[in-house]
Amino acid sequence: MIGKLFRRSSSKEDKDSRRGEESSGRREEVQKSPETASKGSAKSTQQEGKTRRSGDRAAHKGRQRSREPQEAAKPWSLDEFQVPEQEGKVRFHDLGLPLEVMRAIHDLGFEYCSPIQGRSLPHTLNGHDLVGKAQTGTGKTAAFLVTVIDDLLKHPFEGERYAGEARSLIIAPTRELVMQIADDARDLCKYTDLEIHTLVGGMDYEKQQRNLNERLVDILVATPGRLLDFVGNRDCYLDQAEVLVIDEADRMLDMGFIPQVRRIVRQTPRKTHRQTMFFSATFTPEVDSLVEQWTDEPVVIEIEPERVATDSVEQHVYLSASEEKYSLLYNILQREEVDSLIVFANRRDQCRRLHERLLAHGIPAGLLSGEVAQNKRVRTLDDFKSGKTKVLVATDVAGRGIHIDGISHVVNFTLPEEPEDYVHRIGRTGRAGKTGTSISFACEDDAMRLEPIEQLLGGKLKCEVPPEELLVEPPKVHIQRSHSDRDGRRDGRRGGSGGHRRPRRY
Repeated sequence: MIGKLFRRSSSKEDKDSRRGEESSGRREEVQKSPETASKGSAKSTQQEGKTRRSGDRAAHKGRQRSREPQEAAKPWSLDEFQVPEQEGKVRFHDLGLPLEVMRAIHDLGFEYCSPIQGRSLPHTLNGHDLVGKAQTGTGKTAAFLVTVIDDLLKHPFEGERYAGEARSLIIAPTRELVMQIADDARDLCKYTDLEIHTLVGGMDYEKQQRNLNERLVDILVATPGRLLDFVGNRDCYLDQAEVLVIDEADRMLDMGFIPQVRRIVRQTPRKTHRQTMFFSATFTPEVDSLVEQWTDEPVVIEIEPERVATDSVEQHVYLSASEEKYSLLYNILQREEVDSLIVFANRRDQCRRLHERLLAHGIPAGLLSGEVAQNKRVRTLDDFKSGKTKVLVATDVAGRGIHIDGISHVVNFTLPEEPEDYVHRIGRTGRAGKTGTSISFACEDDAMRLEPIEQLLGGKLKCEVPPEELLVEPPKVHIQRSHSDRDGRRDGRRGGSGGHRRPRRY
């Protein structure tokens, strides 16, 4: 698609000159921002050498930003944000952040940096590459977002810009995680004029395309597949990206996204001409190889998962037969202390059946899995955040993007096959300084998964016989099963009635 040129200001002579360049088809230089502290010379080289073929990105004169900073007229100073110094803690005040960012941090109620923020920001704010080993829930999203926003504000782009041309790029493996990162970015950009875009599959391509063409792209958050669609169609350009963030690299490796991410990284400036931040919960030889290829002399920071798993989460493992698991879940949900609960299962069909049973028992529940349409997944998360639904049933892939404070309980209906996923699951609760409870059901099929989890955590998990009151069978209900086309064909072979099955009794 033909792109649009955005100009902050243009004289008549500049416009006439531009028209002449477009008609002749010559390539033109695009002026970029000043150098950064640590990678200044590299960025300068990148900026001086960048050119554009005018036929690829046609000019639309006089186009300005479409959004003004929120509440920009209201005066505000750091005097309204008093945070005392504490030994061993890093204040956001100590980092030299722009006033707009500090005001947003104040609104969010943050005072001191989390461990990964306190250890990483002094380096990344000076332009260094970073490799961070950290689980979700440690504050790493804010760590890289603050760095990106600081860089964009302190080094404004003074020249011509083109539609779809991203100044910074954040890649994440799941739609939910992309949407959550973008929401966090909007909170931190509340008092700036920075434009944030998301590109995810399962949502209207034309709407995302229209947004790219109507507004500048300062921060682009995307899943790999949909981003490649836009790059391939010339709706998005990455060769001016000043900052690249790769989040949850180990999960992208597990999901088979790395070949796509390689293609994306090749579209960005070379590693000496950009700042790269690379995050992964685990480091394998494959991940180490990616770090070497994509970062330039990075600072390496590790935040151990044991702290995340044990400090604020009370963990229980109930030994049970497989047929007792639903009774346990149902009765746990009847307890007064359960305000909101996420239940994890390993497979989509398990989640679907759990969701059906909960609804049949009158329990407001939502479903997050790869087979659910993206627009419905967004509504489901919104309903859970607002309290409209009490329970969320999720697979690990969907669960990676759930960052909601105030979740009181997490239930592992089945123990995960990968030990790291256990830490990710229970990390959904006990967030933002609060405590939470995780309950895992361990039947004969789950028992072999306990030892690897204990090795990762560095200690034994207490296995208990569940209280009798949790084993009381729930009321019998009739369920009309919903199933995908593939399940319907399979069910039809079994039932011999064109795929229709009678309601099952539970």
